[in-house]
Amino acid sequence: MHSNDGGFAMIKGYIFDYGGTLDTAGCHWGQAIWHAYQRQKVVVSEADFRQAYVEAERTLGRNPIIQTDYNFHRTLDLKLRIEMEYLFSHHLWPVKKEDALAFHDAVLEDLYAQTQRITASSKVVLQEISQKYPMVLVSNFYGNIHVVLQEFHLDGLFQKVIESAVVGIRKPDARIYALGVQALGLQPAEVAVVGDSYPKDIVPAKKIGCKAIWLKGEGWTDEQFDETLPDKIISDLKEILLL
Repeated sequence: MHSNDGGFAMIKGYIFDYGGTLDTAGCHWGQAIWHAYQRQKVVVSEADFRQAYVEAERTLGRNPIIQTDYNFHRTLDLKLRIEMEYLFSHHLWPVKKEDALAFHDAVLEDLYAQTQRITASSKVVLQEISQKYPMVLVSNFYGNIHVVLQEFHLDGLFQKVIESAVVGIRKPDARIYALGVQALGLQPAEVAVVGDSYPKDIVPAKKIGCKAIWLKGEGWTDEQFDETLPDKIISDLKEILLL
């Protein structure tokens, strides 16, 4: 655990990121999916998978495919279908259609079970923090975050949930974190932001004067960041309980 500054004694509230923080323990979702492909022995190159992943994310970003009532299982199902359809249609995946469907189901259930385990672990930490501090969730999501939180039994823990698809502001725009601070009714210096993305969580949090706790896991790239900017670097959410 890294620290360049104390100051956590003055913290009166927390803002948490969701995706990549509470559901994958700091691992970028692209990497989490790729590891499931590997576990399920999907015969595709990492370069081709990355291409399909990016294309699926763009497709979901451009089009309102994910509806507000979709749970995470259905959301993940759609993500994987778009990825695998891309691989199949671009002849990057030498399998029969029926085999592709079987791989889709195997990867989906693998990832969903893992997400259930990680969110259950995150819930234990969040429950302990919530006994002492108010918490707000700030997430770039598709408009269905409330359904997802209910699905993983994380609803009711946050004073407010601020979702990009609802407020019309997406990270790394620091204004979405300013909304989180406002919802807590605190000064930025009294708020600690916890997130896995250095550019989308840590940079905007520091920009508006919050403390920043970087849950540093496996990133999408090997890019190196200035580790003196976050106030803490952790590898496990439980480390917050030691502050």
